[in-house]
Amino acid sequence: MGRVQKGCRDCRRQGEKLFLKGEKCTSAKCVILKRKNPPGQHGASITRPTEYARRLKEKQKARSIYDLSERQFRKYFEMASKSVGVTGQVLLELLELRLDNIVYRLGFSSSRTAARQLVLHGHATVNGKKVNIPSYSVKINDVIKLKEKAFQRAAEKLKDYTPPAWLALSESDGRVVRRPTREDTERLIQESLIVEYYSR
Repeated sequence: MGRVQKGCRDCRRQGEKLFLKGEKCTSAKCVILKRKNPPGQHGASITRPTEYARRLKEKQKARSIYDLSERQFRKYFEMASKSVGVTGQVLLELLELRLDNIVYRLGFSSSRTAARQLVLHGHATVNGKKVNIPSYSVKINDVIKLKEKAFQRAAEKLKDYTPPAWLALSESDGRVVRRPTREDTERLIQESLIVEYYSR
C-alpha cells in the first residue's frame, strides 16, 4: 500500500485533515474535500461511537500523525506513564522530540513521512554526527542539520517559515532551545482519550 493512499485513508477514517501529505493537504487535491466519508464498503453508514471507539480512534489518529506502529506507540506510552508529570502531556513531548518530527517541525520537509526518509537515508546530523535513526530523542541545545543538497531543496520554503517557539532556525541549521510544552505540541490530539484507552 502506497504512503499517499494510506495518508489520505487515515484522514478519511478520522473525518478530519491530519496533514500527513504536506502541501497536498492544503491544496484542492486534498482527498477529504471530495470524499469525507470513511473508507471501505460501509464507510457512509452513520453509527454513534462508543466511548471505547472514541478512545481507540484518538489513539489511531495520534499513531497516524506521528507515523508509528502500534508497538512503537505503546512503547512511548509506557515511557510516559513511568515519567514524572502528566502522562498524556509527557507522551506528546516524547513524540515531539523524535528526530524525524524535529526535522519536520524545522521546515526541512513537508511531512513527517518525508522527514523520516531524510533521516533514514543519512541526510541528517545531530551536533555534527550523522544520525539515521528516526526515533532518536533530541535534547536541549542539540543542533540539527541536513546535508547541503537536502538543505538546498528546503531552503526556498524556509524563507517564509517560522518554526515552533521551542525550536530555533538559522540560515543553515536548527536547534532545540527548550522542551516543548502542551501548547507547542500537536493540537489535533486529545491525549486524555489515549491515556484512558491504555488505562482501561
